[in-house]
Amino acid sequence: MGLRRTRQRAQDSQYPADLHQGPVPADLAVELRGVRRQYGRGGSAVHALRGIDLALPRATFTAVMGPSGSGKSTFLQCAAGLDRPTEGSVRLGGTEITGMSENRLTELRRTRLGFVFQAFNLLPSLTVEQNVVLPMRLAGQRTGSARSRREATEMLDRVGLGDKGRRRPSELSGGQQQRVAVARALVTRPDVVFADEPTGALDTTTAAEILALLRNAVDGLGATVVMVTHDPTAASYADQVLFLADGEIVDRLPRADAGRIAARMAALTARTVPAHAGAAA
Repeated sequence: MGLRRTRQRAQDSQYPADLHQGPVPADLAVELRGVRRQYGRGGSAVHALRGIDLALPRATFTAVMGPSGSGKSTFLQCAAGLDRPTEGSVRLGGTEITGMSENRLTELRRTRLGFVFQAFNLLPSLTVEQNVVLPMRLAGQRTGSARSRREATEMLDRVGLGDKGRRRPSELSGGQQQRVAVARALVTRPDVVFADEPTGALDTTTAAEILALLRNAVDGLGATVVMVTHDPTAASYADQVLFLADGEIVDRLPRADAGRIAARMAALTARTVPAHAGAAA
């Protein structure tokens, strides 16, 4: 245990959370350089990411799409520090995270990142307000203070749930629970909000409301949103769409309507499906 702590302290001193290693533009929220992720070895190795180079400015909304098995989830996990790349560099808000210890990564995720998932991941025993301030509590802040409660109320007001703070998640609809999740993701004013299929469990009308909230977070709060989705309509809310195939970014589309995005996705799928079928055969 002593040796492990010594190594961990050495790693933490090498990668402090506020250290910008090398010249990094201040307006970049996410930067991946040569990121590869391989699972297994030898002939059975799976190359989930094959060299991702990407720089996303602050206050932008990026959607990531691709066929099944294209590497979308692995991309999100590596970019958010939930998984470690086999090779390459990941920076968030100018901070190099690739070599951080797990403790420092956990601290960074609590204070500088927000997450919205398809499953709302709310704690049923907590009130709506308590769920919203949970990231602040985990980061060691006093969540019972007037300031914390005010910040929670402001975020709940932004998502249209200002009068629901004392309720439990079970008393809310699915769309309302996802609104709480969005408020929770934004309450710490994070560098980046990572969203993984945030509308996958919602009906069309409710999904549009959640996407409008994410769009408004970018335009009104200066948030940076990176969203994995399979839905062209969801992707149409983004400033750009990245298309992944076989672990690589193979196409990009500036802000476009759902029809153009769907057509681009269909063309990409048509190109990749035969290759997969041949490999399987």
